[in-house]
Parts: sequence; structure tokens; C-alpha cells
Amino acid sequence: MSTMLIIYLTLGCVLTSAAATGLALIWLRRHQVMDEPNHRSSHDRPTPRGGGLAVVPIVALCWIALAALGAAPLGTLVAVAVAVGFAALSWRDDRSGGLPVWMRLGAQILGILIALFFLPGAGHVFQGLLPEAADFAVTALLWVWFVNLFNFMDGIDGITGSETVMIGLGVTLVAVLAAENDSGAIPLGASIAAAALGFLVWNWQPAKLFLGDVGSIPLGFLLGWLLLGLAGSGHWAPALILPLYYLADATLTLLYRMVRGRRFWEGHREHFYQRAVQKGLSHAGVVLRIVAGNIGLVLLALLGVIWPWISLALALGLVVGLLVLLLRQPQTVAPLA
Repeated sequence: MSTMLIIYLTLGCVLTSAAATGLALIWLRRHQVMDEPNHRSSHDRPTPRGGGLAVVPIVALCWIALAALGAAPLGTLVAVAVAVGFAALSWRDDRSGGLPVWMRLGAQILGILIALFFLPGAGHVFQGLLPEAADFAVTALLWVWFVNLFNFMDGIDGITGSETVMIGLGVTLVAVLAAENDSGAIPLGASIAAAALGFLVWNWQPAKLFLGDVGSIPLGFLLGWLLLGLAGSGHWAPALILPLYYLADATLTLLYRMVRGRRFWEGHREHFYQRAVQKGLSHAGVVLRIVAGNIGLVLLALLGVIWPWISLALALGLVVGLLVLLLRQPQTVAPLA
């Protein structure tokens, strides 16, 4: 696929996503699909929830078109089908909030097991360190965790939209540098980043609407498809470095809550970025710090194509520094959005 076509695709995704999100906002307001503030929220007024109704279809259509044009493997269509299924189930949960954990988790496991059979490089994600069957099993578990942590981390204005942009952009640049022209990672990464950028027009502080599970669950799944595809093609270090902030914040917070004997599966306000907001930093201020860290991670991911271990060590140091920065934000009056 030519560079100009990728540029046109990217611009089209940005504009279409921004327009579709604006229409979704009108519909969500009209039908009163609202996220009401509670003790776990980082906002103080009812806000429409369900921006994923716009973003996910745009990404799905782009990926279907890329597969149809031969710019992405046909297995991409399976990933799209699973993502759309996740979106439908998550939308029902967004509306009613009544789906039990076992049903949501069971659907995720089933969808990911199906997608694994079509994932480029499946069975080689751990670079031969595990037998193929064990590689499949551990990859599935990691993918399930990534989908859920991506959902858990969507707690303030602009954070998950920005993370999606940075990971999608990072995958695209790594694929360009590594000459991964046949994997489809270049246009797939660019299109998901562009759709998220269009959504950010409406989700930046003060957010006019939220992504909702209907957006965060499918996007986490599709980003997992891209990252695991990179790892399966041998670029394990960039695949680990690009989402490293989200991985670290979510995993360390989960372990902290488990040690404290809390219900780790329930909503809370204990992530590092949430603590920074509670200490008085604005949503935009927190997200801009995370974006700055992610820019560093993208650069290190590019370096990781050549020097994987050195890049990973530097990335770990960068993320530790970012977490400490968020945790040690001086206490002021905590704003809500």
C-alpha cells in the first residue's frame, strides 16, 4: 500500500471519527445514556457514555477495507468480527450494567481463543522460549489481561484516546522501520490511531462524552492484536515497550489492591494517574505527562528493533520515573471533570 494512500486513509479516519463521535454524542444525550458521578468517579457531572459506538465502527470499516484491498491479512476480518462482538456485549453492559463478571470474562476468553488461530505469528510470541501449546495459552491469558487493563485505565478525560493514538502510531513506526510490509501493521496501526484522534476532539478535558466499555474493550482487543502480531514477528521488545505505562500502572495497582484485601475487580480511584488528579493536577495535565512519557516509549520501541534489551531497560526506567512523578504530585485542591 502506497504512502499516500495510508496518509489519505489516516486523514479520512480522523475526520470521519470526529464527525461520527459528534453524531453519537447527540444520540446519547437524546436517549439519556449518561455516566452518573459516584464515589469512584473522576468527574462531577452526568456525562454521555458510549463514544465507542462511533469509534469502533470506523476502525472496523477501515480494517475490513484494508483486508479487502490486500493491505492486511484476511485474518484481520476475524479480529474485526470478535471486536464487534465485544462491542455489542459491552454496549449491553453500558446500558444496563447488569452483566455478571463470569459472562463478560467468558466471552472475552472465547473471542480471544478464536482470534489466536488467525493471529500472525501465533505460537511464536515468546520467541521459542515456550512450547507452542504453552505459548498459545500464555498469550491468551496476557491478551485477556490486556483487554481488561485497557478498560480499567479509562478513568479520566482523554487518557485512553491518547494511549490508543500513541500505541497505534508506535506500531506503525516500528513496522515501517522493521520493513513489516506484509503484516498490515502499518495501515492498521495508522487507522486505529487516527480514529482515536478524531474521538479525542470530543473527549479531551472537559470531556463532552466518554468512550464507555463499548469502546475501551474492543480497542484494547484490537491493540492487543497489533502488539502480539509484532511480538510474533520477532519484535517482542517494541511490543512490550509501547503499552508499558498502561501495563505498569494497571498491574501494580491490581497487586496493591490484592495485597490490601480489596475487591480488585471493582471500580476504584487508586491508579497512579487517578491519585495525581486527586492531588490537584488537571485531567489534561496528567494526560499530557503520560503522552510525553509515551513519546519516549515510542522512541525506545524504535530503538528496540535493533537493541531490544537495552531499550527495554531504558523503558522500564522511564515508566518508573513517570509513575513516581504522578504519585508525588504536590497536593492542591483536586479538580473534577
